[in-house]
Amino acid sequence: MLWGRREARKVEAGPVTERRGAPRLDKVFRVYLEGDRGCGLGIARNISEGGMFVETRAPQPIGTQVKITFPSESGDMIAVAEVRYVCHLLGRAPAAERGPLAMRGMGIRFLYFELEPESALQVH
Repeated sequence: MLWGRREARKVEAGPVTERRGAPRLDKVFRVYLEGDRGCGLGIARNISEGGMFVETRAPQPIGTQVKITFPSESGDMIAVAEVRYVCHLLGRAPAAERGPLAMRGMGIRFLYFELEPESALQVH
């Protein structure tokens, strides 16, 4: 059945069910990406034990593997992940801010984490 705009506004949304099985960390941080289409910088957000979303100018294709480096003063952590979906969103900024808003990124699923070389783990 097709509705006009007036009828569509009257439809109330049902209860939203959460599909995610694990809690999310509500932080934003920088990551470095390496994939089939090159290297780049990303902003990681919405991280869980199974994966996360990475904002990046050049998302990798769905199904490809990416190496993600989490920089840290105590030593980098590296994960290998699979791209599960790619997102390209456009929006409009408020009148005071000119230009369109754009967000590109990819949802990734962690496959495994790489261990540091043994020499880096030894304390002298």
